[in-house]
Amino acid sequence: MSDEPPRKRMVKRPTGGTEEGRATPERLKTARDRTPSSQAWLSRQINDPFAAKARAHGYRSRAAYKLTELDDKLKLLKPGARIIDLGLAPGGWTQVAVERGVTNIVGVDLLPVDPISPAHILEMDFTDPACGPMLIDLLGGPPDAVLSDMAPNTVGHKQTDHLRIVGLIEAAADFAISVLKPGGAFVSKAFQGGESWEVVNLLKRHFADVKHIKPKASRAGSSEVYLVATGFKGR
Repeated sequence: MSDEPPRKRMVKRPTGGTEEGRATPERLKTARDRTPSSQAWLSRQINDPFAAKARAHGYRSRAAYKLTELDDKLKLLKPGARIIDLGLAPGGWTQVAVERGVTNIVGVDLLPVDPISPAHILEMDFTDPACGPMLIDLLGGPPDAVLSDMAPNTVGHKQTDHLRIVGLIEAAADFAISVLKPGGAFVSKAFQGGESWEVVNLLKRHFADVKHIKPKASRAGSSEVYLVATGFKGR
């Protein structure tokens, strides 16, 4: 889930520089019918080296590189592992998992997601009480890792947006604690100051190690970080 504007098809493929980026910044050819925020977002996408790299490598989103960096550090995506991907649209994280040998993976998002074999994908609200049991049923057993790149739709009201962010992190953490295998891991998108101390303390009670990691693919000006808990102690 994301609060970014709908993605628009590029007029032409990126040119200049290497496949990892461009030599010089590109400009939008027209701003007609675009809001200022939409123009700014699209301009960032055009000139973002990770977005260019994702297009060149066939990933559905630049977020794929956030997971590759996290996995390089944490070694979550092992062949034979069971993985749950919460908020998977458009599918970049699941693509990385499959690419790294995971064959048993399920994901869920409110938005429709094109198939990614061999993943099972649900189009529904993760907070629906029926969702969790369906994910476990499709997975065939408890997961080795629960990955969440979920983000709430924001309304621009600081307190309301904070509550929505905390609510999603809490829901994902509670779910992970209720279903993970001993030794398992939980990764959730968070924002600096965006999760409550109660969530962190909850994770510290149930996991051997809890930390925040900001991948290089997260924009420098963004408050986005990832809350990472490893070594699940069991229930």
